[in-house]
Amino acid sequence: MLRINRQTDYAFRVILALAKHPHGTRISSSKIRDEMLIPPALSLRIIADLAQGEFIRTFPGRDGGIELAYPAKDISLWSILDLFEGPVHISECQTEGVACPFEEGCPIRRRWDPLQALLRREMEKITFEELANDAKVFELLAAV
Repeated sequence: MLRINRQTDYAFRVILALAKHPHGTRISSSKIRDEMLIPPALSLRIIADLAQGEFIRTFPGRDGGIELAYPAKDISLWSILDLFEGPVHISECQTEGVACPFEEGCPIRRRWDPLQALLRREMEKITFEELANDAKVFELLAAV
C-alpha cells in the first residue's frame, strides 16, 4: 500500500500552519502544535528536520518561534514529501539498485514509470500557498 507516514503528514501541517500567515511571520511551535494537533514529542523532531531541510527558520528564546524560509508559493507538497519520505516510488522495482529479473522488458514497470512521473508533476504543482488559501476558505465556511 502506498501511504504517507504520520511524520510526513505532521510536517505538511507545520508548513500549512505557517503558510496561512504572511511570509516572514514568526509563530511559536507550541501554537502550531496545538492548532495542528501534533504530539509534542514529534513536533520537535519535525521542526528540526524542516529546519535542516531549509524549509523553515527557527528562532530560540521568549520572542522566538519558526517561520517559512521561502514564500509558501515556492514550497510544494512534493518537496516536503521528498524530504521526509526520501525517494518516493510507486513500486520497489523503480528503486535504484533493486534487482529485477525482467528489468526494462517488464510490461508492468513500463506502466509504473509514467504514473510515477504524473504523481510527481501533480504534487509539485500543489503549493502551500494554494493549500493555505483552501484552508482559509474552509475556515470561513465552518464559521458560517
